[in-house]
Amino acid sequence: MALKITVIGTGYLGATHAAAMAELGFEVLGLDVVPEKIEMLQRGEVPIYEPGLEDLLRKHVAGIEGASGRLRFTMDWAEVAEFGDVHFVCVNTPQKHGEYACDMSYVDAAFTSLAPHLKGPALVVGKSTVPVGSADRLARTLAGLAPAGEDAELAWNPEFLREGLAVKDTLHPDRIVAGVRSERAEKLLREVYATPLAEGTPFVVTDFPTAELVKTSANSFLATKISFINAMAEMCEASGGDVAKLAEAIGYDDRIGKKFLRAGIGFGGGCLPKDIRAFMARAGELGADQALTFLREIDSINMRQRGQMVELTRQALGGGSFLGKRVAVLGATFKPDSDDVRDSPALNVAGQIHLQGGQVTVYDPKGMENARRLFPTLGYADSAIEAVRGADVVLHLTEWREFRELDPAVLGGAVSRRLVLDGRNALDPAVWRAAGWTYRAMGRPAA
Repeated sequence: MALKITVIGTGYLGATHAAAMAELGFEVLGLDVVPEKIEMLQRGEVPIYEPGLEDLLRKHVAGIEGASGRLRFTMDWAEVAEFGDVHFVCVNTPQKHGEYACDMSYVDAAFTSLAPHLKGPALVVGKSTVPVGSADRLARTLAGLAPAGEDAELAWNPEFLREGLAVKDTLHPDRIVAGVRSERAEKLLREVYATPLAEGTPFVVTDFPTAELVKTSANSFLATKISFINAMAEMCEASGGDVAKLAEAIGYDDRIGKKFLRAGIGFGGGCLPKDIRAFMARAGELGADQALTFLREIDSINMRQRGQMVELTRQALGGGSFLGKRVAVLGATFKPDSDDVRDSPALNVAGQIHLQGGQVTVYDPKGMENARRLFPTLGYADSAIEAVRGADVVLHLTEWREFRELDPAVLGGAVSRRLVLDGRNALDPAVWRAAGWTYRAMGRPAA
């Protein structure tokens, strides 16, 4: 008999996972506690921008003409428990207000709400990013609250989604990590992921702590690599070097690799910043805080890049006040192919310049609505050409393809001064200079 799958939490991770499980051929029931979210998903709509996700939803949501009908949504915990053989917990673990530690309240609530309804054998699979040690505690909670007792088993299966590529990463993952305590749990997860496993995706079986550490370790390594090249950008600014050429040269070393070596205004979003901070907090709780003290400097380097972009802008405008200066900002999201503005370096820079008196106008292909909610006092435009109209300087702060393909000659006819500062080292300097622009990028003072 084919497995039936439930997904608890239908935010970014949960909605993607539910749609992907339906695509893999499973009957899927998604649960959320927010009625508006359920109603939207039942219409085949998503509250976020993620390439391909809405199309995938509409392909499977029951009630939509032509859909497979394999994907439904509910708010009923009893229905979820009765329906599913494997329950994926995909709720959020945000950073606690005023602390580095992560907020486990949503995960705890999901387990305490589901467990009392589990009357027969079931596998509950955690996908949320949690502090190491959480799975062991949650396994005890599950066994203690579920009528099925120890037949209600836990596994930990961390997610590795990249915003903008989440659908691909779910259907064709580069690895699957399974933290399990029994052969039955491993067998069930292998059955769930049979299709990607048949394609050759590695399946790494671990204990609970290792599975929990994999996600935070991976994010910490990526954050370290990004902050390293940004530290080198600082050295290049001080010495007259070119960080883009430096990155190219060291990237040829296959021990280092070329990815994540583009210097700029740093990382943001809902994962890397809060995950490395939660990792540091958990290390302190375990008495291993010295092992992760380097992450504090990684975080510091990353945040410093934002201030350095503000100062680079100030110097480019003559070194004085921003008062009366018109600043165009291309980009609001923390990365391209997303509408996510959480902890966005681009919006942070825009906000700092605005607070110092600059007249800031922002344009982003997908993040405008979210940016307006977060920074309502900034100016916003409906296109790049409108954003730069009359500008004294143009800041390129999110590397959308649309911005890389802009015609500098056309933009040059709208600005007050042809001055562009590339906060992502993603534009072609030769093309912009040929159109009469003064081009400056972080970590490339003489390039």
